[in-house]
Amino acid sequence: MKVGFIGTGSMGTILIESFLRSGALEPGEIMASNRTFAKAERLAALYPGLEATRSNASIAEECDLILLCIKPLEFKSVLDEIGPRLVAKQTLISITSPVLVHVLESQTPCKVAKIIPSITNQVLSGVSLCVFGTRIHEGDRRRLEQLFSFISKPVEIREQYTRVSSDISSCGPAFLAFFLQKFAEAAAEETGLSRETAMQLVTEMALGTGLLLTSGNMSPETLQQRVSVPGGITAEGLKLLESELDHVFSKLIQVTHAKYEEDLQRLAEKFSSV
Repeated sequence: MKVGFIGTGSMGTILIESFLRSGALEPGEIMASNRTFAKAERLAALYPGLEATRSNASIAEECDLILLCIKPLEFKSVLDEIGPRLVAKQTLISITSPVLVHVLESQTPCKVAKIIPSITNQVLSGVSLCVFGTRIHEGDRRRLEQLFSFISKPVEIREQYTRVSSDISSCGPAFLAFFLQKFAEAAAEETGLSRETAMQLVTEMALGTGLLLTSGNMSPETLQQRVSVPGGITAEGLKLLESELDHVFSKLIQVTHAKYEEDLQRLAEKFSSV
């Protein structure tokens, strides 16, 4: 199987390196292109056998599986370039949430899926959100899920829930990192504890908490109950968080959805002929 990556920016590079590190793919199975060709060349130099190309068309003509790791507003021009070269047996994957599957299907003759990764895939963890198009058969689905299972847990979702699911799996690491950063900074500022020590404590705490919630089979509610004693320190802290964070997460989802709707509108204008 030949796998092509159009776009080797942050997420494109994470996917390529994660597939290679996990053993899912060998360098010789990968072609990569990028608007700034030097970025694709760098990957080819790091991983002998990986082919860097200036031509998106070459990827469309030579690869069985093609991942579009580009910005939403770049999709129209890239699809105009590669669409005529695609055939029914190929599979095209978008990793971008605002680009709708039916739009991709209307622009190409091939099989289409949307698979949204996360930065957590860099450490072969987290999930990949999967939306499969109407031309994807069961065998195609299994092949894609097997590939992405090397770097994540593939989770199939309905496209209407793409945004909220991405808020959790893709944006969530940044939101959680922000919370941890602020927690550590406040601990250092309020007590004199060094920032380095505070950061070590919060990151190790986050790792352990994640393990409790997964392999430890604890729910968030159970974990809170196990740590919190009525009238104790943790209970007082939880009471404050409940009060101060009330509605924050609802507002967060509202903000991300508003931006998503804006992106959908801008894309609709790009694909106005669809």
